[in-house]
Amino acid sequence: MRWLIVTLLGLLSLGARAQDSALLQGVLGELSQHASVRADFTQSRENPALTQPQRSEGQLLFVVGHGMLWQVSQPYRETLALTGSRTARVGEDGQLQVVRNGDRGVAQVSQMLQSMLAGQPEEALRQFQVQSHGTLAQWTLRFTPRQQRMAKVLRAIELSGGRFLQGIRVEMQNGETTQIRFNNTRDAGGLSPFELHALGMP
Repeated sequence: MRWLIVTLLGLLSLGARAQDSALLQGVLGELSQHASVRADFTQSRENPALTQPQRSEGQLLFVVGHGMLWQVSQPYRETLALTGSRTARVGEDGQLQVVRNGDRGVAQVSQMLQSMLAGQPEEALRQFQVQSHGTLAQWTLRFTPRQQRMAKVLRAIELSGGRFLQGIRVEMQNGETTQIRFNNTRDAGGLSPFELHALGMP
């Protein structure tokens, strides 16, 4: 799961055209209406070096101001808690183990994604150019990196959705692609003691 999070880099650009800006602001405004969200996800990773895609599925919990939980259920079980600048693996007993490999990149990316879902994209304004298509009911946003160093690795990130974020597609320069589809997205409701603990909430 960590390789996916590392690729989910910033999501907005100051270079958007006026009509794009209006749609972007509308999308961010809609996404930020939901203080806590749950969704089921299906993830597929394709790489020219692999004979078949790598697939996984699980659940996402996002809480504005506190972070998110990625809970993989198939083909293995793993829970990652992304809270502020920290990324931790959560054991079934609730114990948290900070993820240190790639710690800086994971922390930076998780903060950007959390900011976008909260409707506060300032963290990523300088890093991407954006093209937006559609309407608030069905939109697509395509982000391409402005920085040459990032562009050597990452080709583009594409988001799609309506009331909620419905899909993410990450395209790498080496031909690898990752696609995530969110289903059964809904307001989260009450959190379990495990979830509260993992996100550091009282």
